[in-house]
Amino acid sequence: MIRFIELFRNCLSDIKEIMPWDLVDRIKENPDLLLLDVREPHEFETMHIPGSMNVPRGILESACEWDYEETEPELVNARSREIVVVCRSGYRSVLAAHSLQLLGYENVTSLCTGLRGWNDYEEPLENSRGERVDEDDADEYFTAKLRPDQVNPKKRK
Repeated sequence: MIRFIELFRNCLSDIKEIMPWDLVDRIKENPDLLLLDVREPHEFETMHIPGSMNVPRGILESACEWDYEETEPELVNARSREIVVVCRSGYRSVLAAHSLQLLGYENVTSLCTGLRGWNDYEEPLENSRGERVDEDDADEYFTAKLRPDQVNPKKRK
């Protein structure tokens, strides 16, 4: 059995990553670039990169194919487009980018450091109403908040 971080590292060796400052340049250079946010809908509604598309990680593979309730036509037709996958911290996006590559997507990259890094680089985030999210509010949102029962018992002592 492997652990989550090992699964992440195994996928990381097969995919490309991009830093937030480089993504700013890619967005300017390629207006056809697809920003694919794989967080859950409630996360996306709270804040996301303007112009990004939300397809939660849990339905990604079926959203990439025709004839499923989750099918996203823009994504199905994007196999040759440049795609940058984003999530909160860069873990889910690596796993999603790996899946996309297995499904035949040709130009997939994961946003290293995720939206946390995007916010740290002071790039804009907006909510579902299209309103800009305050950087300090985003900092608070991206701060991990573990419940006591989520902490490894070996580390609680």
